Amino acid sequence: MIPRINRIHHVAIICSDYEKSRHFYTKVLGFVVLQEVYREEKRSYKLDLQVGELYQIELFSFPQPPPRPSRPEAAGLRHLALEVDDIDDAVAAVKWHGVPVEDVRVDEYTGKRFTFFADPDGLPIEFYEK
Repeated sequence: MIPRINRIHHVAIICSDYEKSRHFYTKVLGFVVLQEVYREEKRSYKLDLQVGELYQIELFSFPQPPPRPSRPEAAGLRHLALEVDDIDDAVAAVKWHGVPVEDVRVDEYTGKRFTFFADPDGLPIEFYEK
């Protein structure tokens, strides 16, 4: 028996500096705020962000979250990939905000262009051209 899975609903990210990450995801990447709540008992914000028309990112803050090792080949989530229509426009937009972006490369199997940059906590984010 295999469960019927419709789609990925959301990706959850824990940040170390809520205001800095909120700014990055809403002002630099332009994600729309769906809901923002402060959970007093956890001393934690939960920010629901709309990504395109189907997906969401849940951005959490917790007091003093432990660091997560993030090596390129470490086990676990490797990066967050965001599809863009025009990679040159997307790269220019985040660079305008002072975000360093790697050189654009070409996927050897699909021929699609892609590049990487990082959120304020160093989470690798990929732009992948449609």
